[in-house]
Amino acid sequence: MGDERQPQREDPLAGRRALAERLAEKFGGAGNVKVAFGDPVERGETTVIPVAKVRLGFGAGQGGDETSRGSGGGGGLQVTPVGYIEMTNGSASYRPIRDLAAIVPVIVASGFASLLLLTGVSRLIPSRSRGRNRAADEHGDDRGVKSPAA
Repeated sequence: MGDERQPQREDPLAGRRALAERLAEKFGGAGNVKVAFGDPVERGETTVIPVAKVRLGFGAGQGGDETSRGSGGGGGLQVTPVGYIEMTNGSASYRPIRDLAAIVPVIVASGFASLLLLTGVSRLIPSRSRGRNRAADEHGDDRGVKSPAA
């Protein structure tokens, strides 16, 4: 028989690999230590190094059918300042930056949870006024006292 050549099959993962590599190239440069720790700033005897929280994420996808194919991807980078390192006279200390706007939702949620807890506890504890109301309901008197006609 002759030289039978089989058609070359396309690697189904080749597109995904290429897309992931392109995304990694784009975002990889942003994920270095300089993003989390800024350039030192010197003033007299004190050196300050900014510190940030860095979040990096990306994703990609590919799909299609026999007639068409498509792929896409995207990502994001979030850098949030969280504090600074202060170096003075040979000693270093970390100083956090307090974000009061981030604390407000915690305070509101705590207050709401406390309100729910107190409301639930107050329903579990019988009170004297509630006992009088029950007696009034049983005897048909809204003051909790038996009427002379009964």
